This record gives sequence, structure tokens and C-alpha cells, in this order.
Amino acid sequence: MPDHVHFFAVPAREAKPRSEWHKMWKSVSSRRLMREFKLKPPVWQADTFDHILRNEKSYEEKWRYVRDNPVRQGLVANSSEWPWQGEINAIRLS
Repeated sequence: MPDHVHFFAVPAREAKPRSEWHKMWKSVSSRRLMREFKLKPPVWQADTFDHILRNEKSYEEKWRYVRDNPVRQGLVANSSEWPWQGEINAIRLS
């Protein structure tokens, strides 16, 4: 999406609070995007929203929402056309 990103992640036991991680990620990524693509701030939406995935059903629902987001926004006709999607590592919920 042009102004936001979706992450599915499993925090490490010693991980920083999500709010600190979000802030750090937005700071680092926005500086790089502004430098490399000459973007003007703000790069990302100001707010953050997180959701705890408790089971396979909630995972599938959220993944479907994320996958279809560029279609709903009119950026592509089919979700498979969106170039910035996919998994780095599969998440096991059980």
C-alpha cells in the first residue's frame, strides 16, 4: 500500500514492545524511502494497529484482508498482481 504496511510476526521472548518496534521500523524505513525514492514526509500513516492472531481462522481472515487490500483500493485488478506481497517465513500458530 502506498502509505501503510502489514506485518505478520511472531515476537521473540525478549522483544521490545510492539509500539517501540513500530516506531523504530517506521523511522528507519521512512528515512531510507525518502532517500532512495525522493519521497516527502510523512511516508507512513501516523497511527498503528495490531491484532493478535489466536488461531488458524483469524490468521486466514487477516491474511485474506491484507491480500485483498490493494484490490479494494483500486491499485490492482487482482491481488496476485500486487508486487509487494508474500511470506518470508511461514508462521505456525500451534
